[in-house]
Amino acid sequence: MSTSEKGVLKQNKEENVTTQIAITYGYIVVWIGLSALVILLNKYVLAYSGFPFPIALTLSHMAFCASLAFVLIKLGVSDTAHMDSAMYIRCVLPIAALFAGTLWMGNAAYMYLSVAFIQMIKALMPAAVYTSGIVFGTEKYSLSYALNMVVVTIGVAAASYGEINFNMIGVLFQGGSILTESTRLVLIQILLQQQGIKLNPITTLYYVAPACFMFLLLPFAFLELPKFLDPNEIWDFNPYLLLLSAASAFALNMAVFLLIGRSSALTMNIAGVIKDWLLIMLSVLMFGSPVSVIQLLGYGVAFGGVCWYNYLKYQAMNASSKIASDKEREPLLNQADAGGGKMGGNSRP
Repeated sequence: MSTSEKGVLKQNKEENVTTQIAITYGYIVVWIGLSALVILLNKYVLAYSGFPFPIALTLSHMAFCASLAFVLIKLGVSDTAHMDSAMYIRCVLPIAALFAGTLWMGNAAYMYLSVAFIQMIKALMPAAVYTSGIVFGTEKYSLSYALNMVVVTIGVAAASYGEINFNMIGVLFQGGSILTESTRLVLIQILLQQQGIKLNPITTLYYVAPACFMFLLLPFAFLELPKFLDPNEIWDFNPYLLLLSAASAFALNMAVFLLIGRSSALTMNIAGVIKDWLLIMLSVLMFGSPVSVIQLLGYGVAFGGVCWYNYLKYQAMNASSKIASDKEREPLLNQADAGGGKMGGNSRP
């Protein structure tokens, strides 16, 4: 191969790498934008548009996502997973119930708390997932992780202390959402991964969204439907906002799938941190959410703890990958040694 040909191949390779990096960063920007859009839309719909019904909002999301997933699967865009009724009841229904609780309580928190404060409370998610993992046996207790979680908790507590418009009901809703979400993530790891079920966003919504819808009907019937049908109340809201919110939620699920397929867990975590800071800033600019100095300092401590936790998990993942790689090479090395011994034996007189 001539020097000019090698130069062309090198240039093409560099251009391909640059293109792939640009696409990945494009997905990150889309994911951050859609995530911020969904959160800000939900806040506006529930707190400012005259539609104070978080369960009804979640029902509209689940109905839209389930319907669209059904259509896409029927059109052949995605295949369904091989799952019988027993597996559906054992694996999907518990996850759907927890997901329904996560969405309901998470949306309800927007009626009482600012977006900025909610993002600060969400810094507790790694601690909640780690604790749930220990309870269900997917995580092993580690003193370094435990101390790290204590730092995060102290930071969030300081941010809560500095919150000017603190509301205990909103904090309880958001805390409940974190609890159900952390348990759901652990159950996904236990139930779905052990069963070997592979689900993409479309098939996940196809199976989970209808079950979520059914789980939410009961609390909606008792808590929100009587208020919604009260003739003495006049609800003036734009139904197109509900449609836009539901469509944004569906698009966000697709963006998450695309981003996971092109990036690492560390990239996702870094992008999540950027999203949180962006939402805090947008909450202040769009809704006038007050943020105190103590609150920012507390969140800074929690933020540092979350970053250190991500770093520790990243190191652990790399160590596990190296061990697995070494174990895969051992049989080949043993075979090579055995073969070499035989050849040496045969070469002897």
